[in-house]
Amino acid sequence: MKIIVDNQDINYTKLLKRPFEDDKKITETVQEIINMVKVGGDEALKTLTRKFDGVNINEFEVDPLTIENSQGYVDDSLKKSIHIAANNIAQFHNAQKVKNVRVKTMPGVSCKLVYRPLQRVGLYIPGGTAPLISTVLMLGIPARVAGCQELIVCTPPPVNPAILYACKLVNAKVFTIGGAQAIAAMAFGTTTIPKVDKIFGPGNAYVMAAKMQLSALGIPIDIPAGPSELLVIADDSAIPQFIASDLLSQAEHGIDSQTLLISTSNNIITHTINELNEQIQALPRKQIAKKSLEKSLAIKVENLARAIDISNQYAPEHLILAVKYPEKWEPYIENAGSVFLGNYAPESAGDYASGTNHTLPTSGFSRNWSGVNLLSFMKTISFQSITPHGLMNLGSHIITLANAEKLTAHANAIQVRLDKTINNFKL
Repeated sequence: MKIIVDNQDINYTKLLKRPFEDDKKITETVQEIINMVKVGGDEALKTLTRKFDGVNINEFEVDPLTIENSQGYVDDSLKKSIHIAANNIAQFHNAQKVKNVRVKTMPGVSCKLVYRPLQRVGLYIPGGTAPLISTVLMLGIPARVAGCQELIVCTPPPVNPAILYACKLVNAKVFTIGGAQAIAAMAFGTTTIPKVDKIFGPGNAYVMAAKMQLSALGIPIDIPAGPSELLVIADDSAIPQFIASDLLSQAEHGIDSQTLLISTSNNIITHTINELNEQIQALPRKQIAKKSLEKSLAIKVENLARAIDISNQYAPEHLILAVKYPEKWEPYIENAGSVFLGNYAPESAGDYASGTNHTLPTSGFSRNWSGVNLLSFMKTISFQSITPHGLMNLGSHIITLANAEKLTAHANAIQVRLDKTINNFKL
């Protein structure tokens, strides 16, 4: 971990650039994959699965009986933890339910906003080096709470039985396809894989690039959610052992993950680096974590206000405030996907079981995107009803506005109704 001493001349946009930003090779590769799937459908998916996963697959859909029987391959302690997490996630997302809105904007004019669930949603569940069981819960449970009728899960082969067990809990159909090709399959639909109304889920740089490219074509996605990232802000009250464990929890995700520490204390920085070097030795995924940490930075700042300012510039996916009075700084956090307050709120809690959603915007997109929540799985429809009396109150103003825009047919649609109404009153 490289140490930087803050000064006003540092260009943090350049210094804190994500490892994979502006990677033309990724962009071009993903564009080719999308075109292959759009044209070739299932056959293209088979070719890409052989190429990227080294697996020959004839049937992408997992047999429902295999999903049902997955519970026999998951130990009881893991089942219990899955159910605890599922319950907390369900509670938090149930609390996000909203009421339809009805307003009488003027006499005789009534407007409504009605919430409707998306019917079929696509959930991408990363597999590969880390099968993300928790992501099934983070996406599947809110989808069911929202009222979505059909859940389509795509996840790379081979599928971990615990992922299948989580899919069983949310009653999802499962397809063994991963990467950018899975995103394209859900976007366009193939003979085997249904086209979905919206695509959800995190992934590596290729998955994120696929979602962004398809979004540019008008295909709805949840958020730009790519390689994981964590920023820790620490003062003298922080515990280096805890900070190091949090940084490593993100570094082990993948070599393209990014972890940062901003501290007011040289002592905290030094001891955290020592802890990193010690704790990493015990990690089964230490080679991945080491690669990730090669790009990590520790930034020494004069005060917490400056630390918050740099954090807001970076706009992290995860932000830990390991400071004495974390709640004091809440109003100053402008850009972050999810914030963890104090020494005993590790980022891992949000990843798994506290109840908040772990599908969050990465790559600085927390400046203008929200993490996945219940409303992500819903849409709104507006309704309006107008009585003859209401149209007489409102009609002249509509006509004036329509004529000002030189849209006379719009004005006429009002005038013919007013004429009819006036004649009826005369009768």
